[in-house]
Amino acid sequence: MARKKQEPQPVEEKSEVEVHIFTDGACSGNPGPGGWAYILHHLPSGKEREVSGGESATTNNRMEMLALIRALESLKRPVHIEVFSDSAYLLSGIRDWMPKWKENDWRKSDKSAVKNQDLWQELDKLISQHTFELTHVKGHSGHPENERCDVLAVEAYQRFLRRPEQTEMQKREAEKGKKKGKKKGKKK
Repeated sequence: MARKKQEPQPVEEKSEVEVHIFTDGACSGNPGPGGWAYILHHLPSGKEREVSGGESATTNNRMEMLALIRALESLKRPVHIEVFSDSAYLLSGIRDWMPKWKENDWRKSDKSAVKNQDLWQELDKLISQHTFELTHVKGHSGHPENERCDVLAVEAYQRFLRRPEQTEMQKREAEKGKKKGKKKGKKK
């Protein structure tokens, strides 16, 4: 008696995490100068990249979001990602709030507009290109990549706090300009 050959059944494969993304944002004042940073770790190759940036006037939440946006923008193709962040705002927004906001035309349950809607919509577009997992890490708890991202984000906003001192030559030129302006304004 011949056995009937069974057709292969589709197997749902859970894709393996290919990229770890560690993010952090920081702000001096809220609002104030802010910085963001990410570390992207490509697991198969072992390659790692650190990137940071900042803005002169922003909020901490915007910097947390911008860190992930910039990391996702750097990816060249769809991959399975694990995101590590200490921002409950970012992780809850992606996991819990964003699906409801989208259903309500980017409005909260009280019908008010979602804060940082521009960034949430950008995140929505970018994360839809990938599969991902979200992992919360406690901030300032010794997690090496989170601590490194914090250092990079703080360094990024500190660039906006440092105002270069005028050189002596620049001061003299400024004084000359003021004196010329006074002379032009005088009537004889």
